Amino acid sequence: MMDEPIAVGVDGSADSIRALRWAADYAQLVDAPVVALLAWDLETVYGRVVLAEGESKETVEGEARDVLADAVREALGEDARVEQRTVRGHPAQVVAEASERARLVVVGSRGRGGFTSLLLGSVSQHVVTHAACPVLVMPHEDPTSA
Repeated sequence: MMDEPIAVGVDGSADSIRALRWAADYAQLVDAPVVALLAWDLETVYGRVVLAEGESKETVEGEARDVLADAVREALGEDARVEQRTVRGHPAQVVAEASERARLVVVGSRGRGGFTSLLLGSVSQHVVTHAACPVLVMPHEDPTSA
C-alpha cells in the first residue's frame, strides 16, 4: 500500500486544480506519491478521425501534455514532485482504470464540460460509481458562480 499513489484527474479547470492541490497536501500526510492524469482523445465522426488543418495525433497529445504541465505548475509550483501522465481515452474511463492501482482518486466536481448547472459532472459521477478505491470529489468552490 505504501507505493500506491493518489491519482488525480486533471483537465485544467479550476476544480481540477483545487483537487490537485488537495491531493498533494494529503499525499504528504500519508507519504504517498501523486499521479496527475489528463485524458485526451481525437475527435471522430462516423468512425473517422477528424483533425484540424495541420493537426496530428502528436500535436493533440503534445497539447494535452502542455495543459497538464500548466495545471501542475499552477497548482503546485515549478518544483512539484508529481508524476504527470497523459493517456489517450475518455477521462471517466482513464481515471476509473487508474483507481485499480491507486489508494485514492481525487477529482473535481465539475470540469470543462458544458453543463455548468450540474452538481456532479459526468466524469466524477462515473468515477464514483466505477472506481476500485475510495474517491474524493472536491466540491465546487463557489456553486453560485457556475
